[in-house]
Amino acid sequence: MQHDDTSHRQYPRPETPWLMKQTWENLLFAHWPVPIEMMRSLIPAPIKLDTFDGVAWIGLVPFEITAMHVHGVPPIPGVSRFPEVNVRTYVSYADKPGVYFFSLDAGHRLAVQAARQMFHLPYYHARFQIDVHQHQVYYRMERTHHHAPPAQLDATYAPVGDVFESVPGSVEAWLTDRYCLYVSHGGQLYRGDIHHSAWPLQRADMELGTNTLFDAYGWPTPKVEPLCHFAQKQETLFWPLAKVDT
Repeated sequence: MQHDDTSHRQYPRPETPWLMKQTWENLLFAHWPVPIEMMRSLIPAPIKLDTFDGVAWIGLVPFEITAMHVHGVPPIPGVSRFPEVNVRTYVSYADKPGVYFFSLDAGHRLAVQAARQMFHLPYYHARFQIDVHQHQVYYRMERTHHHAPPAQLDATYAPVGDVFESVPGSVEAWLTDRYCLYVSHGGQLYRGDIHHSAWPLQRADMELGTNTLFDAYGWPTPKVEPLCHFAQKQETLFWPLAKVDT
């Protein structure tokens, strides 16, 4: 990863030292277009809901985290690798497009507790079964977090076609070229910066069985076919949350 290369970003990466590094593997972006009204009331002010071609988007993103570690400390066996799946949409504030998370399920209790405390994100502990065979990924998740809404995911996905980088202005670039997350906590807006290389995307096929991750929000899984992309590997840097002056 070229940590100093920001030519693919909308704005420079932070100059302060990063906090944490993760490698993401066998990642699927599954995206559905949805009506703006379905999302707007769930986005806290003053964040602005982002749209593309007049619609909002739901993202379902399963993957596996490997080689996670904090700055200056090597990956610790038993702690640095676990699966995760998140449900998200796309927002912006002060001309910085980012991601807003509705849920993040992970297969490591300590990581869930740390993320909830450090990043104020809706992380939940879940049980996973993942099998990878000749680039096809079988991904099963069942949420086990105490007092959390139940949720399950059962999906099989695989890359199709050659690796490509998204073209600026395309829907692929709009959905994936996001270099921060936004979270509202205690009446304060925070932004967490991230950095990674341009996405090495491939088109993907997905067979979606059970998906109740949307149920807590009263959303049925959209009837339209999702727009799916696959990324084999991506190394990502994270910075601490910073208060946003609103």
